[in-house]
Amino acid sequence: MSVDHTVRLARHGLLAVTAVVCLFLAACAGGVSLPAELAPMRPGNPAEGYLLEPGNRVRITVFNEPNLSGDFTIDPSGTLSIALLGNIPASGATAKVLAKRIEDTLRKDAYLQEPRVAAEVQTFRPFYVLGEVRHPGEFPYVSGMTVLSAIAKAGGYDYRAWEGETLLVRDINGEQKEYRAVERTPILPGDIIKILQRRI
Repeated sequence: MSVDHTVRLARHGLLAVTAVVCLFLAACAGGVSLPAELAPMRPGNPAEGYLLEPGNRVRITVFNEPNLSGDFTIDPSGTLSIALLGNIPASGATAKVLAKRIEDTLRKDAYLQEPRVAAEVQTFRPFYVLGEVRHPGEFPYVSGMTVLSAIAKAGGYDYRAWEGETLLVRDINGEQKEYRAVERTPILPGDIIKILQRRI
């Protein structure tokens, strides 16, 4: 048997062993396959760039005008109904854009000459925890949440869960992007956390 032939056989043997090891690890982890890209670890401000939608509650402050200020809920048609001003389109706008719309309406209707308005998001779209948790489903978002606190909301891991790392799906400019996430990864409104299954 030639040296070249022996080397080729050794290489094939090594590849076969590697394939078996990979299959074994995949079987142990239930075929766990996570994206290479880790989700952003900087918490950030959930209200920054957040697009309002029906059901969100927004705090409107019209400076020096308490009668026009208060907490308002965006109705199913996507508008905010404010006394004297009527319906202001809100769905799909950021809080900053909404504040500017209210200022423009106040100025246009001659209610105030130099109105100053601030809008602050009070409630966000929910997040979702799916897969190997005790109570998968939809949950209200609270600022400062991480993957671990989201899993806790869903009752914790079940006995089949692949713990420690998970799949996080996030809407980025209208498209869903998948990330690998760890328990301390901060989450944002609308995130989907998928806890994968392991097998032993």
